[in-house]
Amino acid sequence: MTSVAAAADAVVAATVEHYRGYVAALDGVNRAAAGAFSRRDWAAAHRTVTDRLDAYADAVGGAVAAIEGLGDHAHERGVWAEAKVRFAAAVAARADVEIAETFFNSCTRRLLITVGVDPAVEFLDSHLPLVAEPAVTRRGGADLEVLVHDVVTGAGLGDRWQNLTRDVLLACDEIRRARRLHGVTEDIDGVIMVTSPFYRGQGAYLVGLLSAGSATFPLAIAVHHTTRGLVIGAVLTEAEDVGVLFSYTRAAFCVATDCPSALVGFLGVVMPPRSPSQLYTAIGYPKHGKSELFRDFSRYISATTERFEYARGIRGMVMIVFTVPGYDVVFKVIRDRFPYPKQTTRRRVMAQYRLVARHDRAGRLVDAHEFENLLFPRERFQPGLLAELGDQAARSVSIEDDQVILQHAYVERRLAPLDLYLREANPVRARSAIIDYGRAIKNLAAANVFPGDLLLKNFGVTRGGRVVFYDYDEITPLTECNFRQLPESDRPDEEMAADPWFGVGDHDIFPEEFSRFLGLRGELWEALSYHHGDLFEVRFWERMQQRLRSGEAIEIFPYSRSRRLGARMRRVGDVLD
Repeated sequence: MTSVAAAADAVVAATVEHYRGYVAALDGVNRAAAGAFSRRDWAAAHRTVTDRLDAYADAVGGAVAAIEGLGDHAHERGVWAEAKVRFAAAVAARADVEIAETFFNSCTRRLLITVGVDPAVEFLDSHLPLVAEPAVTRRGGADLEVLVHDVVTGAGLGDRWQNLTRDVLLACDEIRRARRLHGVTEDIDGVIMVTSPFYRGQGAYLVGLLSAGSATFPLAIAVHHTTRGLVIGAVLTEAEDVGVLFSYTRAAFCVATDCPSALVGFLGVVMPPRSPSQLYTAIGYPKHGKSELFRDFSRYISATTERFEYARGIRGMVMIVFTVPGYDVVFKVIRDRFPYPKQTTRRRVMAQYRLVARHDRAGRLVDAHEFENLLFPRERFQPGLLAELGDQAARSVSIEDDQVILQHAYVERRLAPLDLYLREANPVRARSAIIDYGRAIKNLAAANVFPGDLLLKNFGVTRGGRVVFYDYDEITPLTECNFRQLPESDRPDEEMAADPWFGVGDHDIFPEEFSRFLGLRGELWEALSYHHGDLFEVRFWERMQQRLRSGEAIEIFPYSRSRRLGARMRRVGDVLD
């Protein structure tokens, strides 16, 4: 009979082996992203989003399959408790030790089906490397033009530039302007840059810190590969603008790093107050980002007496959404039944969330962490909310004695519902938000996404004023939609009928009807129709479908027009913002 010690050794061997395979696969994905950028192979570049996710799932699946070969020992808590001790020793010297521990947790939770957390068989706190230095390149003691030139040419992006001299001069103008805006009087005298470029979509981003005397401020240089060569698209020097690159509404970067914690620490200096959870997710470690989020939330719950309550906004037909007032996330659980007119299923809703997780979110779709078997005290739930969870979400929530188990839930960043925001914001901000609502729809269309339900309540506004979409149960690929003009009738009774007098297919969409159910009036409607009136015409949607079906990769830049390099002098690429 296999001893506990021998079984634990087998668990550690399988876990370490498959974790190393995952690291190797991730390195391959990062190299593929660099190669795709150099070749302008945008289809391959976008595949890195799913390749990265699949690498982790495949490695965990391989480890679990190997461990299940132990038979009953694979599901024994005592074996896993011993394996945890031995695994910790096996990975202690690694520079990515915290990622390895999360990998171990993924395996043990899969096999033991742990409810809540179990400190005997799970790592509950990240153990970081004793020495954690990020891979950075330091340059100094030269003219600013030389510094910028060396940064962009030393990044390994290639040497075929459209007009490098022009771009460097324009970039230096932006940096000097930023220095004055930051109130810095000294000249720029150095730069610290992350050695590896950050690849995503059709862009490569060079990220670091500029120094001027004792002062430092952020620097992110966006490089695009056009048919005529490399160009600098933007130079970002504000923490908020750099933070937008790492937003929870975008797919993760591909970036090579041996020590993720050190890179996260450096990025936290570049753009505070981004959380470790958000930064780990942004650099391609979503599972560890999820772990960091849960650990931070658990600490918050332990230190407060706040209770879960309904999130602001109109109650959803598909999801029950709740939050803790002082913590900036919402929990979403799927209802057991969906009232008319919703015609979907639990399985389809979950599939839609998986689709979003594997898609180019275009800066307009909120990242959702999927959790299972979370455990909270019953007393931490507002009574009305608890009653509805028990009555309407029994497949997602189990209430046992003094405990509530969230068997399945999504956790997202909390946003201000757009319909409430428009009522409560001052006229200037409300007008800006409704214009950005139109941009959001167009950005999603360019990413081959049709939200399905364009009601304002399904969109939210970030703290930076950006409008994003967060209701995924009716999302569908734009290329599968059939956009039609409303037929005209000679009979008044047909025009006034509550139900359509003409045939409507499952994928038929009538853009002329959008304005009718948005409920906008006055200046807000005028602003939307002036800037985005084409959304209410079939022609816009059909043209977008033609571009997507032809294989065109439509780039959506993660910065505004006003931030483009030499915005008043030239236009880079084709963008919908």
